[in-house]
Amino acid sequence: MARTTTLHPVRPIAALLLCAGLLTGAAHAQTVVAPAAPAATAAPAATTAPAATAPSQVRKANIVIVGTGGTIAGAGASAINTAAYQSAVVPVDKIIASVPEISKVANVKGEQIFQIGSESFNNERLLKLGKRVSELLKQPDVDGVVITHGTDTIEETAYFLNLTLKSDKPVVVVGSMRPGTALGADGALNLYDAVLVASSPESKGKGTLVVLNDEIHTGRDVTKSNTFKTETFRSPFGPLGYVVEGRTLYYRLPARPHTTATEWDIDRIDRLPEVAIVYAYGNANPGSVDAAVRNGAKAIVYAGTGNGSVGEYMVEPLKAARAKGVQIVRASRTGSGVVIRNGEQPDDKYDWVVVDDQLPQKARILTALALTKTNDTRELQKILWKY
Repeated sequence: MARTTTLHPVRPIAALLLCAGLLTGAAHAQTVVAPAAPAATAAPAATTAPAATAPSQVRKANIVIVGTGGTIAGAGASAINTAAYQSAVVPVDKIIASVPEISKVANVKGEQIFQIGSESFNNERLLKLGKRVSELLKQPDVDGVVITHGTDTIEETAYFLNLTLKSDKPVVVVGSMRPGTALGADGALNLYDAVLVASSPESKGKGTLVVLNDEIHTGRDVTKSNTFKTETFRSPFGPLGYVVEGRTLYYRLPARPHTTATEWDIDRIDRLPEVAIVYAYGNANPGSVDAAVRNGAKAIVYAGTGNGSVGEYMVEPLKAARAKGVQIVRASRTGSGVVIRNGEQPDDKYDWVVVDDQLPQKARILTALALTKTNDTRELQKILWKY
């Protein structure tokens, strides 16, 4: 019997180069034809075995890939540009087309909602994305959603969706640290892995996930830890699992409430209260607190040194802000660890609250959501400890 002829598709990097207009002329796909084997001698008709019944095919999942821009949609002037490039220039459909292996995993379709660098995400865009994802998850012919996203604020978007989506269908946020035009580009494999995770029945009910660098993280814990390395995303307790050779492997579960178990529903949220972050450092300017209050902040997350420490010259401005009704949330700029209530500061006396282990940028998301429910300090503290 002759061997099957195999046609190899255009490599993903070349496809993205074409999309970005960085290659002239046609991409040269190499066609490899396997040599034909000698024809087998036909068996006598009388000895031919009856044809076996073909096994029923497993239904492929239907996944919608929502594009928002970012590095995964970026392009550089040269293949050696791994950190200097223009983000958000390649449409999501072109990105999907550059990874033809995805079609073997799921039935996918793309939808472009934004084409921005993720540093440009704001509350309005966050709400718009969340509401659209919620609409998609309600469709019976959608089994999961993948969101292509810039890495700068991927952790904030993932945490927000993790707290507000009311579905147990998989939602996976994915990005890349290098544009598709770069040597060693990571976007194609990251996207393939994200679709694989979103298609896996084992991903159901685990909340919003973030997939990069062969790792599966919960949207609550994950954070970006390096400006350019592909292994930048870390969780303090480690990833939930890995993607290895097309297999989704889970080793632990999210412990904090998410999605269907939270008190927030994205469909019922039309506006998020303004929450500012004030960063602590030696010789910090107390005027930064006053500026946040003047700009309409309903809460201030104070990213303190150490265990949420507050310099003596910053205490009075924060107390004054609280007296005006602004909630004060003590967090830490260290990058990990629990902030202890009444530890560095007399929180009970000042009527302040503290985070659990949320980083300042994640505390901002949670505090904004909490303020849609209550402005009572004791209730806010319960929420910050719970989620």
